[in-house]
Formats: sequence, structure tokens, C-alpha cells
Amino acid sequence: MRRAIEHIAAGGWPVAEAIDAATLDYDARFRRRMVLHCDSGREVLLDLPKAVAMAEGDGLRLEEGGWLAVKAKPEPLVEVRAPDPYALVRLGWHLGNRHLPTEIADGVLRIRPDHVIEAMLEGLGATLTRVTRAFQPEGGAYGGHAGPHHAHESAHGGKIHHHHHGFDGGHDHHH
Repeated sequence: MRRAIEHIAAGGWPVAEAIDAATLDYDARFRRRMVLHCDSGREVLLDLPKAVAMAEGDGLRLEEGGWLAVKAKPEPLVEVRAPDPYALVRLGWHLGNRHLPTEIADGVLRIRPDHVIEAMLEGLGATLTRVTRAFQPEGGAYGGHAGPHHAHESAHGGKIHHHHHGFDGGHDHHH
């Protein structure tokens, strides 16, 4: 089985050399070692030195040459809206306080479906909409990958991303 041995963020790898793509949901985009089922049907062993948070457009270098393009698989999500920016920030605080992976977009927060959390958000005045789209939460990976905190500058417009580490060995999630 071919091995993918290096992860390079979008923009840093030769897209023209991609021989295949792997369409992965959020959980599968945070792995060190697993069998990837590529879009063509071929199987490739992801075998990285450490787990990385992969995003749409990233590349995985194959040991024998060539690249795999990483695609974000659409999954069921809940879009959270609020009547004003203050209320949206308040909702974001409640989600962050519960360490829920949350995607922050223009005027909307996105989370995975969770009826308990959805009821809490509605009780706080949120409007919820179910959608199916790629999930790219803030900070790359947390939730099931929790632990000590740190923040750093990232390539995403200089925003500070808070990273939580934990149950999987406490490794860094730098982009």
C-alpha cells in the first residue's frame, strides 16, 4: 500500500502533481495514521510523524512521489445565528466554555448536531438552521482532542487560534 508521509498546507504544495484526492470529514482530517480511501477507490496509508489538523486544499506527499489533495467532506451541521453581534459573541462564549468544536464565519457559528446544546442555544435566543457542508472549526482540532492551552499566530489572517490538547497524547496542532 502506498504511504502518505508528509502534510503540507494549502498553497505550499504543487497541486498539479496531485494524482488523487481524499475527501475526509472533520474527524478524519485530524489523524496521524489511518488508511485513506481515496476518491478513485485506491487505498493509501496516512503515516505522519504526528497528527495534524488537515484542511480543504492541503496536500499529502506520497513516499514514492506524487501528492494527494485533501478535500473536506460535507457533513450535517447546525448553523447558529443571533439577533445582534453581542448575542452571537455570547453564544460563542457558551460553546467555547463547553469546548465544542465551533466554526466561526461571518455572522454565523457552526457546530455538529447535539440536541442538548441546541436546546441551550435556543434558550439563549439563537436561531438554528440544519445544513450539510464541510466543517472547519476554529483552531483546527479540539473537542475529542483536548488538554493544556496555548495560542499562536496562524496563517489565517493573523487571528489567534486557541488549541486544546489531550486524550490523544497532547501533541501540537500547528498549521
